[in-house]
Amino acid sequence: MAGPATPRPDADLVERVREHLPLIRAHAHRAEQQRRVTGEVLKALSDAGVLRMGVPRHYGGYQSSLRTQIDVLNEISVACGSAGYTAMIQVGTAFIAALFPDEAQDEIFTVPDVRISGTLIPSSKAVPVDGGYVVNGNSPFATGCQDAGWHLLTALHHTGDGPPEMLWLAIPMVELQVLDDWDVTGLAGSGSNTVAARDVYVPAHRVLPVGPMLEGSFPSQRNSGDPFYRMPVLLLFCAWAAGNAVGMGRAALAEFEERIHRRGITYTFYERQHEAPVTHLQFAEAEMKVSAAELITADLVELIESKAASGEPYTAKERARVRAQCGYLARLCKEAADLVGSASGASSLHREAPIQRIVRDLNALNLHSYVNPAANLELYGRVLSGLDAGTPFL
Repeated sequence: MAGPATPRPDADLVERVREHLPLIRAHAHRAEQQRRVTGEVLKALSDAGVLRMGVPRHYGGYQSSLRTQIDVLNEISVACGSAGYTAMIQVGTAFIAALFPDEAQDEIFTVPDVRISGTLIPSSKAVPVDGGYVVNGNSPFATGCQDAGWHLLTALHHTGDGPPEMLWLAIPMVELQVLDDWDVTGLAGSGSNTVAARDVYVPAHRVLPVGPMLEGSFPSQRNSGDPFYRMPVLLLFCAWAAGNAVGMGRAALAEFEERIHRRGITYTFYERQHEAPVTHLQFAEAEMKVSAAELITADLVELIESKAASGEPYTAKERARVRAQCGYLARLCKEAADLVGSASGASSLHREAPIQRIVRDLNALNLHSYVNPAANLELYGRVLSGLDAGTPFL
């Protein structure tokens, strides 16, 4: 069943998000303490229309341009890395849900601001039964699951002939359990708990085979011809992660700029940190790193959007490059935050000081298996050297 017509276009979406930034920033410390984004922030993101960016227009969504999506995620992440990461996952999973069979979409998109969590770690098992599958297992890192209405869970279907088939299954959250195990040092406010399935029945129309999807084939009839949904999910994740990383990098620079004008450097004659030459070097280098990350982001977004517009296929080199760019720009933002964080003095160790949280959040993002800079550079290097990438996840 289609949702209501979109009440407002997304032309001013970035401006609407900016109106909520003081609230998001004020709740960042509390989100970390309670290990999930606060209800007030989630409502603000929903009211602004953020969750509609990946939702089909015929359900009241926006199908926002990739550039708009990145700008929005960037703004949120400047205020709170965990809120930006949570928004990134919910926007991304809504996009993925639009690839499912249309019957499943009618169940999921009953409202255009639906909250969806998801995982791509196939640690659960799906056993075929009459009319669908029965799923069992735990799926960790389910960002935003406590506040979601639906969860996209990945599981392996062992066919007995060759490697197992990976499936994405759309399951109402009321049929799943959420384990209280998200107690981490970075992106702590993202609520990325483990979701557990215990003999959960999933009808066949709520199943999306991952392998064909990675090759550009998905079962939705309504959206299969739409260029918006022909953009590769995994490359989109690289772009979404870039928005999160650059936003946090910018937040680190803004926090440093504020601190150096109100503190000195203890045990030196500098009563104001901004007067010290070492600060000038540190600030300039950190700024250059984040600026470089922004340029890399613009390059990968331009590639994805131009391919979507032309319908041209991606080469293996282009796909591997985007993944390498994602890891590289994330590392640049982490290095920038590490640099200004280490120059922020012992007072920055206080939990309420944003800079220490930003440093930890960027470290966490760099540890993500699909963002990891070293792994992504090695993958790109293989392709540049004329070898197979060694993974279908491009």
